[in-house]
Parts: sequence; structure tokens; C-alpha cells
Amino acid sequence: MRKRGKTDDNQADIVSALRQVVAHVTILSNVGGGVPDLLVARHGKLFLVECKSETGKLTADELAYVNEISRVALVAVRIVRSPEAALRAIDAI
Repeated sequence: MRKRGKTDDNQADIVSALRQVVAHVTILSNVGGGVPDLLVARHGKLFLVECKSETGKLTADELAYVNEISRVALVAVRIVRSPEAALRAIDAI
């Protein structure tokens, strides 16, 4: 298991778009261990967001995290590949 996460090239654009419409974005990409890249709060809801490039796939650690969090909590990890997809994922458009 990798200790620290990697930042996808599109993450800065995604964060910028989210910050234009939401109250708070916490960047978690350096946590590693499969933890999603972003924790997004908007209108009293929390979203876990994983940024991926157009052809990017979930790592084994990310897939394990998605499966575990889905099993124990009422939260889904939204996988996004563009700023527009991120806004759709949090119901901002």
C-alpha cells in the first residue's frame, strides 16, 4: 500500500470549480491509502470525491476504500473526470 496519494492533473481545476459553488473543499489527496481526493461540503451534505484523469482507473487501495466505506456508511465516493462532472456529482448543476 502506498503511504501518500498522487494528485491527478485535473484536480486543481476541479477544486476551483467546486469552490465557486460550495462552502468548503478539503483536499485529502496526500492522505493515501485509498482515501478519496476531496471532502466536499455543500448545503449541509458531505461528499467524497475521487478525481481521475479521462482514462484513469481506481487503484486497488481506492477500490478497497470505496467498497469499505459503502459497506459501513451511507455515503458513496463520486468519481469525477472534469470540473463539470464534479459539479454534477454534488448536485450543483
